Amino acid sequence: MTEITCKLLVIGAGPGGYVCAIRAGQLGLDTVIVESTRLGGSCLNVGCIPSKAMIHVAEEFEKAAEAATGKTPFGLTVSQPALDLKQAVAWKDGIVQRLNNGVAGLLRKAKVKIVHGKARFRDGKTVVVETETGPKTIQAEAIVIATGSAPVELPFLPFGGNVISSTGALALTEVPKRLVVVGGGYIGLELGTAFAKLGAKVMVIEAQDKILPLYDAELTGPISKRLTALGVEVLTGAKALGPTPKGDGLRIETADGKERSLPADKILVTVGRKPVTEGLSLENLVLDMDGRFIRIGERCETAMRGIYAIGDVTGEPMLAHRAMAQGEMVAEIVAGLPRAWDKRGIAAICFTDPEIVSVGLSPDEAKRAGHELKIGQFPFAANGRAMTRHGEAGFVRVVAQAGSDLVLGIQAVGQGVSELSAAFGLAIEMGATLQDISGTIHAHPTLGEAFPEAAMKALGHALHI
Repeated sequence: MTEITCKLLVIGAGPGGYVCAIRAGQLGLDTVIVESTRLGGSCLNVGCIPSKAMIHVAEEFEKAAEAATGKTPFGLTVSQPALDLKQAVAWKDGIVQRLNNGVAGLLRKAKVKIVHGKARFRDGKTVVVETETGPKTIQAEAIVIATGSAPVELPFLPFGGNVISSTGALALTEVPKRLVVVGGGYIGLELGTAFAKLGAKVMVIEAQDKILPLYDAELTGPISKRLTALGVEVLTGAKALGPTPKGDGLRIETADGKERSLPADKILVTVGRKPVTEGLSLENLVLDMDGRFIRIGERCETAMRGIYAIGDVTGEPMLAHRAMAQGEMVAEIVAGLPRAWDKRGIAAICFTDPEIVSVGLSPDEAKRAGHELKIGQFPFAANGRAMTRHGEAGFVRVVAQAGSDLVLGIQAVGQGVSELSAAFGLAIEMGATLQDISGTIHAHPTLGEAFPEAAMKALGHALHI
């Protein structure tokens, strides 16, 4: 059996794991990273990147289809578009491959040793990796668990056949005529919206009484209107029961307690994600758990000295950029540097149509925390750039503490607002006040101008509304 010793061992090469390993290598730490599948994890290979590629394909197809009607407000007309989904998937896969190769190159540049195989703990300092060439034993002074998450499978709707996960949806080579989406969270709505634009008849089933239940009604209102315009039927308060007897649809219980059968060529199940810990032999460690997730402290430390956990395996929010920030921090901690991080600056984004961005506290969260508030909201209907993009739906909202004008949270819904997340996160991270934001010159014409306008509205002197 091959034996390897190192300063830092990272298990999992997703966004958190590979960033942790690269930063550790930059700091001169002898680092090994173990991955059982492809470098980049779920995000790069079957999640964030490929889903945004397909969302872009859907957006471009919808624009062409709208132009083919001759009814665009700006006078653009084209012939009826055709979609080769196989070619679109191949383009998406090409992007994934380029990024995958890029991660490998960055790891090599940082002098990180890559071991491909399945890892399991022997004890708190020793991991055995089953590789194609036999088992390898790795002993490390510090270990980072970064194994990520996987789609939750419903026992009465197991994946297979016409029941697919988000991974399966991104691999389809034909647009299903009828798609039923189980779960009205961000993954289900992102993919459901994309397939609706590509021509599928989409129905969304959500057990709670509203879609995107983590966001308030002001933010989700424009999403609901857009779904209706796309012909997407949304059933809230409804529960999936299982496939129809012939396997050609889904049985559900509606909000009024009645059973109904929905015809479906594909059933997309997006009811959440679970940590990937099976096979790690965590029973050989002494870790504190939060349900299925690994409990961590402020510096991502677990209950065992020298063992850290980052990313989705530690629970919500399951965001790649959270995992990356954690990975970078842990590498620097292992290197002996003083590090901490501010969770308030983590942006949550829904790549729906329109998009949603939220950083910091919502108005309801701020009120529950006991704050007296100043709230400013500026609509994109009064923003020149939004008008020129034909995307006037939505707004930017700033939530501030009444006494100090300290900004507690920023939210936006609108076309392309995901690109404003960096400005929002920076404002929270830097402890900005309303005056800081309103006093910063924002280029014209841009969507970003709505940000200082919202701050000025909270101060009582918005200029353009």
